[in-house]
Amino acid sequence: MKRTKIDASQFELEDKVVAIKRVSKTVKGGRTMRFSALVVVGDKNGHVGAGMGKAAEVPEAIRKGKEAAARNLVAVPFDDNNSIPHDFIGKFGSANVLLKKAPEGTGIIAGGPARSVLELAGYKNIRTKSLGSNNKTNVVLATLAGLCEIKTPEEVAKLRGKSVEEILN
Repeated sequence: MKRTKIDASQFELEDKVVAIKRVSKTVKGGRTMRFSALVVVGDKNGHVGAGMGKAAEVPEAIRKGKEAAARNLVAVPFDDNNSIPHDFIGKFGSANVLLKKAPEGTGIIAGGPARSVLELAGYKNIRTKSLGSNNKTNVVLATLAGLCEIKTPEEVAKLRGKSVEEILN
């Protein structure tokens, strides 16, 4: 993810547990059960992160996932109607998530894992389509990767050495 990481202590973060899986390890005495929790945190104002926590009990796995997500917090761009500046495809592993700009009043049109990321990031109008793998972890990470790669018109203008008006027209 290209965007710089952010200190989580200055934000009031909400969290959402996307998935809890029971995983087992076979040892000499039998199987040991553990839990893996995928958690997304965000302030609904342009900052979002995802993390995975693993532990013997579910609450401990969720707590670890929250901490990991807060450490991986990134800032995401918005346009004037709480959507993304342009369409983009986020990729992670074999999961691809198509992120489409949407006009005012559209709402969040997204599947479960991608919806969690977009709601906690603070988007109000966006359309998405999950392509390829439907693994929840990879879909969440593909959505985050796509949001991190999106550039605002100001960033593109600065990179090209032009004005914002020249880029938009």
